[in-house]
Amino acid sequence: MGEFQELLRGVIHPWHHDHFGHMNVRHYAPFFDDAAYHLWTVLDISYKDMMETHGIHCVTAQATTNFIRELEAGDLIRIDGAVTRVGTKSVSFHLRMFNADTGLLHATYDMVEVFFDPEHRRSTFMPPEIRAELEDALVELD
Repeated sequence: MGEFQELLRGVIHPWHHDHFGHMNVRHYAPFFDDAAYHLWTVLDISYKDMMETHGIHCVTAQATTNFIRELEAGDLIRIDGAVTRVGTKSVSFHLRMFNADTGLLHATYDMVEVFFDPEHRRSTFMPPEIRAELEDALVELD
């Protein structure tokens, strides 16, 4: 059974703000997207190795952000994440954005990554050794 792993830390800057004085929704995606790249590395599965060994990589097929609490300039954030589902051609991740000082949850991000064959431009089955790594990292959400 896996666990949530810290993936990214960041700071909210004034240019992230909208006219309401808090971070605009468009700026959550880059933080979560960067964290998702780190999740693969934390799982000891690199895109480079996927391409070199299997000729495949992953693409994001779906991403859903749940906005819970506003962030303001100067807030420090910490994002963690975990594997929540392993399919035959896809894997689901759940990421959480916390205030690094207070520990309060500000947003969550659920995503589905599909294994992709760039040569044939279509989804493909997950290699067994990658499946084993992902299954070992699975967490159960409450």
